[in-house]
Amino acid sequence: MAQSAHAPLLAYLDAQHPLPAVSAAALRFAVTFAKWSERRRTRLALSKLEPHLLRDVGLERHVAYKEARRVFWRG
Repeated sequence: MAQSAHAPLLAYLDAQHPLPAVSAAALRFAVTFAKWSERRRTRLALSKLEPHLLRDVGLERHVAYKEARRVFWRG
């Protein structure tokens, strides 16, 4: 599994109570699902930003549109 912001949490949980392989896999799935859900939600929000807000964050409309169209499983 690639390093992510969730890696320290997973390491902490593993150290506290070693999980059976099935539970660890379920936890990894849950973390991945949460990451995908966040990407989908933020890209949807990006696609709905008004031009003056895009300028505030330094993005042009075509760049925001390209990012918003990316699939959620691609980082």
